[in-house]
Amino acid sequence: MSEFGTALPHPVRDDALIARLKTRRSAPAQELAAPGPSAAELETILEIGLRTPDHGKLFPWRLVVIGSETRARWVGELEALAATDKERAVLRKLATPPATVMVISAPVESAKVPRWEQELSAGALCMNLEHAANAHGYAVSWITDWYAYDARARELLGLAEGEVVAGFVHVGTAAEALLERPRPVMADKVRRLP
Repeated sequence: MSEFGTALPHPVRDDALIARLKTRRSAPAQELAAPGPSAAELETILEIGLRTPDHGKLFPWRLVVIGSETRARWVGELEALAATDKERAVLRKLATPPATVMVISAPVESAKVPRWEQELSAGALCMNLEHAANAHGYAVSWITDWYAYDARARELLGLAEGEVVAGFVHVGTAAEALLERPRPVMADKVRRLP
């Protein structure tokens, strides 16, 4: 990590990065398998994630790296909270990937920075983690599920009052090639003003 006040290099064109971003695709979390990132790779992925834009330098988020022991315990406890077979089935998304980072939006009281901007920063952090993991050669799934919103599950996950799960960023190796999915038509979503 660069020291505060250090001059950073100017961006340069990176055709490989452009090509990768043009084909970015989420992987099904329940199909992510080993290998996952090494400890050193995960540290770099986290470091890149923490470079997320943050209006006001409030750092209105926190990360929880979920280890295998905690993952197994949470899945077992969440199974007991699940009300339907579908809710139990989606727990595979949490149980299967070799690495998971829970990104928590933790807004800070600020007269200058609206809560919405702080929540957007947490979402941007999820995307930075995804890009960083992809750059290391891993497939990623950024999702939430019912347990991100269930009051009993929120307590289990250690969320404080006012905090919300911005996403579970699951990282691993795709079991199969990822297939393209429908994308928006640019003309339908982009308005160009003179």
